[in-house]
Amino acid sequence: MSHDTSNLPTLFDPETCTRKGLCPVSSIRNKGDPFESHSLYFEQHGDGPEKVIFIMGLNASSSAWADAVAHLARNPRYSALVFDNRGVGNSGTPRGPYTTSGMAEDTVALLNYVGWTGRRDLHVVGASLGGMIAQGVKTLAKLLFTRDVESRIKLIHANLFPEEWLDQTDPSDAQGRTNREANAEVLRRRIEVTRPQTAMGTFSQMASGLTHHVAPARLRRIARAVPKVVVLTGDTDHLIDARNSLRLMASMPEAELVQWEKTGHGINTQHPARFHALLERMFEEGRRKVEEGFEAD
Repeated sequence: MSHDTSNLPTLFDPETCTRKGLCPVSSIRNKGDPFESHSLYFEQHGDGPEKVIFIMGLNASSSAWADAVAHLARNPRYSALVFDNRGVGNSGTPRGPYTTSGMAEDTVALLNYVGWTGRRDLHVVGASLGGMIAQGVKTLAKLLFTRDVESRIKLIHANLFPEEWLDQTDPSDAQGRTNREANAEVLRRRIEVTRPQTAMGTFSQMASGLTHHVAPARLRRIARAVPKVVVLTGDTDHLIDARNSLRLMASMPEAELVQWEKTGHGINTQHPARFHALLERMFEEGRRKVEEGFEAD
């Protein structure tokens, strides 16, 4: 892959972009399986002192964070870092299958590359890897082999959003379109600028979700080591059962559970303003705990 990223299409605002490029990831070993080296495409928006990294979920590029990044980049307090996971978008596609631990190492490599290595100096926002149930696997297989854009949009809508919300009028839309119509236009632009995902990338990322496991004891350590943890879910998620969030909370009593009614898997897209407000509250509460001398148990 060429290291010149100037001509790569993007949905992010070039006016707020302070740097972008390809982060080289060295060859690693995960559970004895060798992975070839690859690069991660990234963009930083804003140059404020408070750093936020956004990690996207299964088989989606970083452009899905466009609204959240635009919101934070307008605030001089924040710097927002987004990247395409291995196997999707403008990043490389090493041999699979992948694991979530290997993809986490990618994230660490990127943070080291951009110099975001300070202690208690980072907010992390992650969307679920998704598709870990049979319905999700079936849908992703359909998406892989469905090249017609409008058919792909229908599949995405059916799995990310409640029908009731899709049929409602978008109050922020100047043309008075429904959420279905307005979001379809966003998805068309996203599909247009995103490099088509390969079968290797699709199924390798699926493998990382299907094999993901974190033991309860480790979840407890994470909750005690991080100043502020929020578990956010919708009650109408067609990809991941919302009860999984309750299982997380059973091992992370220090965390905060937030569940929004009539909300699907595409939670940040369905409620952008509400999502942005939650992020800023989470950042503020975490920052305040650090200032008060938070120490991990």
